[in-house]
Amino acid sequence: MKLEFRKASLADTEQLIEIYNASFYDDYIKYGECPAYGKTKEVMEKSILDYPKFLILCNERPVGCVSCKKKEKKIYEIGCLCVIPEFQGKGIGTQAIEFVKEFYKDWEVFTLITPADKLENVKFYSEKCGFNIESTEKDGNVKVVRLVLGKY
Repeated sequence: MKLEFRKASLADTEQLIEIYNASFYDDYIKYGECPAYGKTKEVMEKSILDYPKFLILCNERPVGCVSCKKKEKKIYEIGCLCVIPEFQGKGIGTQAIEFVKEFYKDWEVFTLITPADKLENVKFYSEKCGFNIESTEKDGNVKVVRLVLGKY
């Protein structure tokens, strides 16, 4: 399985909407809301410009996305890491984390949030990727955990 990470452009808007919708449909059904699901073309275009995204290609097929934004000096927030359901559990997410660690060479801290009750996500980030749970917070009606990975 050959993975490639390609910086997304506005030309990728429709493809990104499809990837996000496939990846976050279950969250939308479970929580009744999901900021990553159902984005309009205009909202996704703004997101591409504000929150740099990389398409994850598996054998040249778009199967996911990782987005990351510098919050302050050497501190980055991973806004989204998603892989379409049929490609989950194949190590793509782990490789995406390794990609952002390599791409953002000056990083000292990565942070992200994920729903607190999505134990598979919490386990993935903490056990496979080395993140630590820093806090819990609310994002709309959803309780989320903030995870942090630092070079300490």
